[in-house]
Amino acid sequence: MIYNYYELRVGRERNAQRTLADQVYGGGGVGVLGVFAPLLGYASDEALVLTDERATSDAVLKGSGVAAAEWRRMSPTLRPHEDARPEPGGVYVHNWFTIDGGAFDEFVRLSGAAWIDFETRFAAKIYGLFAVEPGATETSAGARRLLLMTRYADLAEWQKSRDPTSEAMKSFMKRRELTRVSLARACVLLPPPGKG
Repeated sequence: MIYNYYELRVGRERNAQRTLADQVYGGGGVGVLGVFAPLLGYASDEALVLTDERATSDAVLKGSGVAAAEWRRMSPTLRPHEDARPEPGGVYVHNWFTIDGGAFDEFVRLSGAAWIDFETRFAAKIYGLFAVEPGATETSAGARRLLLMTRYADLAEWQKSRDPTSEAMKSFMKRRELTRVSLARACVLLPPPGKG
C-alpha cells in the first residue's frame, strides 16, 4: 500500500487545524488516517495529514485555508500493518531520517529489533516506519529518507525513553551510525469529528 504524507500551511486562526481536520476527515473517506496539529518543532500554521491510496489528494489540498503544501509518497516497512490507524491521545513524534542508501535494510532491521524492548519498557507505540519514495536529490547523494511515527503517552515519556541503558537505545545507537541527519518533531492527532 502507498501512503501520502502532507505538510500543509494553513491560516493563522486558532482553530485552523481543527477546521481543516473536519473537512479532510469528512471528504477523504476511510483513506484519511490522521490529521495532526503542531506541538513542538512545527510552525503554528502547519498541519500534517497522513492518508493511504484510498484518499484523493484533492480531499487534502482543497481543504479550508490551505495556503501551501508539500507531500511525499511513502511505503511501509515493518509497520503500519494494513488498515492500522494511529491511536488517539498522547503525543506523536514524527522523526525524519536521512540515511546512507546502502544501509536501508540494516536500519529497518535494527529498528524492528529495538521496538520489542522499547514498547515493553515505555508507554510508547510505533505506528509506522515509512520509506519515502526517493527523489533525484536523495538518489544522486546515495541517501534514503524514512519517517518514523511514534505515539508516546506524553512528552515526559518521550524524555524517559532516551534512557541510554535500555536494550532499545543500544540498537538505536547502532542505527544512529547509519544516519546522516534526523529531525524529530512533536504533534497531536486530531480526532475525526464527533470522536474527540
